[in-house]
Amino acid sequence: MTTKTVSDSNAAVIESRDQLIQHFASGEKPRDHWRIGTEHEKFVYSRVDHHAPSWDEPAGIRALLGELEQHGWRPVEENGKVIALTGVDGSVSLEPAGQFELSGAPLEHLHQTCAETGRHLEQVKAAGEKLGIGFLGLGMWPDKTRAELPIMPKGRYAIMLRHMPRVGTMGLDMMLRTCTIQVNLDYASEADMAKKFRVGLALQPLATALFANSPFTEGRPNGFLSYRSHIWSDTDPTRTGMLPFVFEDGFGYERYADYMLDVPMYFVYRNGKYIDAAGLSFRDFLRGELSVLPGERPTIEDWNDHLSTAFPEVRLKTFLEMRGADGGPWSRICALPAFWVGLLYDDAALDAAWDLVKDWTLEERQALRDAVPAQGLSAPIAGGGQLRDVAGRVLDIAHAGLKARARLNAAGDDETGFLDPLREVVRSGKVPAEVLLERYHGAWGGDVSKVYDEASF
Repeated sequence: MTTKTVSDSNAAVIESRDQLIQHFASGEKPRDHWRIGTEHEKFVYSRVDHHAPSWDEPAGIRALLGELEQHGWRPVEENGKVIALTGVDGSVSLEPAGQFELSGAPLEHLHQTCAETGRHLEQVKAAGEKLGIGFLGLGMWPDKTRAELPIMPKGRYAIMLRHMPRVGTMGLDMMLRTCTIQVNLDYASEADMAKKFRVGLALQPLATALFANSPFTEGRPNGFLSYRSHIWSDTDPTRTGMLPFVFEDGFGYERYADYMLDVPMYFVYRNGKYIDAAGLSFRDFLRGELSVLPGERPTIEDWNDHLSTAFPEVRLKTFLEMRGADGGPWSRICALPAFWVGLLYDDAALDAAWDLVKDWTLEERQALRDAVPAQGLSAPIAGGGQLRDVAGRVLDIAHAGLKARARLNAAGDDETGFLDPLREVVRSGKVPAEVLLERYHGAWGGDVSKVYDEASF
């Protein structure tokens, strides 16, 4: 999630709705300026008893951030407390219950992405050795109740934690008990954005299935392969979902801006403080009629903040965010950007991917999204068959797209190897959660604590 570093109260005021639309257009980039931004979250736990460390306990989250400063990261404070870090590899931030996130820098190719991820994991593992903490690569805490989890000292989270129970039953689970991998990608034009958005939404259930890795809740199987994905089904219907309007004729920046104007607000950031605006209207803010800031109009930074508070399967800012994957181990962190870069950054691959999904109806896309959290690759698809029947074809398209990019490392390898973990999922027919469930019912003898041995970084 976004981490604020300065007050934005003196930024230029938005004078019209057109400026909100133009903000999306400002993200357009020529192909040679397209970049890859990869984000991944992981759970932090004590090696002694597997509890989730609080921010301020000895050998807790504050201490972990302090250790990373030894590697050149610079602290970001909120109300005198370090809540994030910035550096050449992007930023390190905290999710609400202390999930540890790297938001990587925008990079040219996947070899750089994997090197960046490797540097980060080396640093956090070294810090963990010193502090007696470990890092778990799953999509959901396998054994923690909400009550057992700490809350990080970030003002926006306090507002969200109060608001979530008003609008859904699982919003607190989303905030406190889940981890994800995400990739952020560029677009050349409004038409290019729209096509990538449509392909991304239609195939997001496949990404969810391939990365499904959250089959346990509070020490037992929960009946799902990606419970993290299921959680979004009752978090807040006003800011989640498959966005059917994206597939309508004429979709572009203006239509997405209108959607965001109708997404209720969470907060406004002023003078180092988060002002609770939960449930209020950005349209009122645009008119200077926001009840908590009467007479004041938004800045472009307020719009940026508001864009970060919608949680659809694909999200538009001045880039596109692919948001469907559970957290997982190191190899799958690199596999997610490989999947989407292969599909979306080569014209022939993008066309082939669109041809595959363009005839799916709204109802078929939604049915697939609804089925995948429990059924994974066995979910039924449009026209008959199962998702596994198209998974290999989609990976072939992604492979061709990466091959065409021809981005080589020093050894002469292209980027296609980063798809290998996904090839293995399709070859075996088992998504990661199914492998964990087999072990739970077999070698683990029903003891979910064994997952800490097998799924830690």
